[in-house]
Amino acid sequence: PMKYLFSLFVLATFSLNAQTNTYNISFKNAVHHEAAIAVTFPELKSKELTVRMSRSSPGRYAIHEFAKNVYGVVATNSAGDTLEVERPDPYSWKIKGHDGEVTVHYTLFANRADGTYSQVDETHAHLNIPATFMFSEEYEHRPVSLNFDLPEKYNWKVATQLKKESETEYSAPNLYYFMDSPIEISDFMMRSFDVNGQSVELALHHNGTETEADQYFEKVKAVVLEEKKVYGELPKFDYGKYTFLACYIPNASGDGMEHRNSTILTSTRSLADGGMDRNIGTVAHEFFHAWNVERIRPDELEPFDFTEANMTGSLWFAEGFTSYYTNLTLCRAGLMSPKDYVEGLDGTFNYVWNSPAHDYFNPIEMSYQAPFVDAATSVDPVNRENTFISYYSYGSILGLALDLQLRENDLNLDDFMKLMWTKFGKKEIAYEIEDIESTLAEYAGKDFAENFFGKYIYQSKMPNYENLLKLAGVSLKQNSEENYLGAGYTENDGTVFIYSNPQKGSPAYKAGLISRDVIKNVNGQPATTSILDSLIKTEDKLKLLVERNDSEKEFSIDLEPNPEYVIEFMENPNKEAIKNRNSWLKQDK
Repeated sequence: PMKYLFSLFVLATFSLNAQTNTYNISFKNAVHHEAAIAVTFPELKSKELTVRMSRSSPGRYAIHEFAKNVYGVVATNSAGDTLEVERPDPYSWKIKGHDGEVTVHYTLFANRADGTYSQVDETHAHLNIPATFMFSEEYEHRPVSLNFDLPEKYNWKVATQLKKESETEYSAPNLYYFMDSPIEISDFMMRSFDVNGQSVELALHHNGTETEADQYFEKVKAVVLEEKKVYGELPKFDYGKYTFLACYIPNASGDGMEHRNSTILTSTRSLADGGMDRNIGTVAHEFFHAWNVERIRPDELEPFDFTEANMTGSLWFAEGFTSYYTNLTLCRAGLMSPKDYVEGLDGTFNYVWNSPAHDYFNPIEMSYQAPFVDAATSVDPVNRENTFISYYSYGSILGLALDLQLRENDLNLDDFMKLMWTKFGKKEIAYEIEDIESTLAEYAGKDFAENFFGKYIYQSKMPNYENLLKLAGVSLKQNSEENYLGAGYTENDGTVFIYSNPQKGSPAYKAGLISRDVIKNVNGQPATTSILDSLIKTEDKLKLLVERNDSEKEFSIDLEPNPEYVIEFMENPNKEAIKNRNSWLKQDK
């Protein structure tokens, strides 16, 4: 059955009232990464109030135990009297004996600026809502008011998709919208431009110049307008505004995270030191999500569950096809050369199609792995090198195949994405995997859709990329003249060791090498990475002396041809191939 997404049509009519949950946050101890937070729940209907911290965050699929950074919890009633607080589980607090109103006071420690966590320091307050604020599931439908006590000495101001009530007060119609609305508070630079009556803003927190901000915003504008061409229109943003929240500062952690009307962009790269070109790819990826995942949305993510991990089998489409459009957008917008775009495909291509993980999971099942890999943490070793292909990469290369296959039939992926938008995203109807297939059948024919899904989505077969790319004047060849080992190795303080599980079926795997093996000697020479590199290229056999578990062992390895592919522009493609390439890369404008 079709499921309508959480709708924000109420935005025009909701108002703050007596039953509004009110949050207050201050930053007097910002230097030590602390925020002081108080949340008031009025007109309570139950004798007990349970408040909790989220265990997950919108756009992330793994568990994140945000409660671990909360301490100094005190609850009071309307008169300021202290109330009894119990801990029924690690994530929540139960409060008894109130008089119909409870205010919960607590301290939050926050020191990671990315798309999931929060950071408070002297440079900014970077707030992801699930990582920052307690909530009550019982009162999730109430409006939310958020008040900031901003330190004057830092010249901070607020950027967010939340509705602005004043310079220090913002609101949300309910908890769901609140949780999806990250906040950047800093002395940022603001840029904006109008697109058909809607404002697209860049709040740029960086240590660079106003001129750099101007130059970068021109790139942002080019991305926005290029991606708009795919769908024919921008989404209707709530409050008529979309905001990029960019932190390009040394104390950030590199990330990008989409939200309904905003996105977080974080990087340690300054615009002056490579970020002008290298950070824009994240802009292209995250803004494409304004359509694909925020509104063209998998059924399993509606509503998003803040108490558990969230899983969907559609990430090959939601994240992967978005990844396909990331560099394609930069190429079409003139921010990357066609040659650089095409020749840059081979890294992802080799990662996907030379992986032994096809033996275990198809793209849907790879998507199911997200709760274990999407910034998830664990201490036990895993065998991802042999069992997992990122749904970002897998979906990206499948998007390439589908686009080129459609173009064989005078169709294209742009128009298919537009059809997904008009059928699901624009109407805010959640889709299931079968809906992607049926929409492809509607667009390209039932046989085409059944063939593509049957071979490449429900199974893990490989499309004929050599023929598909050839039609666009691009060659695909294997680099079989060089040998390969099939295990990653590095050198640290003069010691060469294998740092990853050898790839199944590779020479290293067949010989019995394993992760953390120390290579002492290779073909009679003391091992260094440069010697190992050279011998792998020039020899057919290696004899290794390896230290494992405090004992030494000899290995004989038969090297094999490198299975990697090289993707390049053809030197003399025919006119039809050039026409196809220009149409694909939109170089005929």
